[in-house]
Amino acid sequence: MSQIATLANLLTLLRLLLIPAFAALVLYNDLPRALWVFLLAGITDALDGFVARHFHQRTTLGTILDPIADKLLLITAFVLLALPNRGYRPIPLWLTITVISRDVFIVLGALMLFIMTGFRHFRPSLPGKVHTTIQVLTIALVLAVNAWGSCVGLLRYMYIASFAITLISGIHYIYHAARLLEDR
Repeated sequence: MSQIATLANLLTLLRLLLIPAFAALVLYNDLPRALWVFLLAGITDALDGFVARHFHQRTTLGTILDPIADKLLLITAFVLLALPNRGYRPIPLWLTITVISRDVFIVLGALMLFIMTGFRHFRPSLPGKVHTTIQVLTIALVLAVNAWGSCVGLLRYMYIASFAITLISGIHYIYHAARLLEDR
């Protein structure tokens, strides 16, 4: 198998291909199926990481594509599920703006660090991993609540948790970037 066509990379590509299907299902208000596609995408995320680590399939392409696939899926979900007047309970706009702003600042910060120092070995941090997990759980809960009407009361707490971890992980990345600049 080549360095590009590894099972881990193919799983990441599958996740990328699931994003338009997920988006179409949300836009057509088929939230039960959107939830299943979203969960399938989450499973491919867990599997690609497992396969890459345990079967020594880590590649440069995978280290680039995996976080891109994660961000595209989550941003697509947050934006589409925040649209008003779609016949379902939308994610609050303030939460969507916070989540996307954090990602934009992190990407811009990484780009600035690269330009200023040449540093490019950014590893996911524990707060960043917790952030992604909470965001995935938030989207899954929003889809489940809107598909089946249960657990509505949990949404408020999930939104608060999402907001808090978004701020915490964003501040952590700022602190980490500042330390990298000091060390250079």
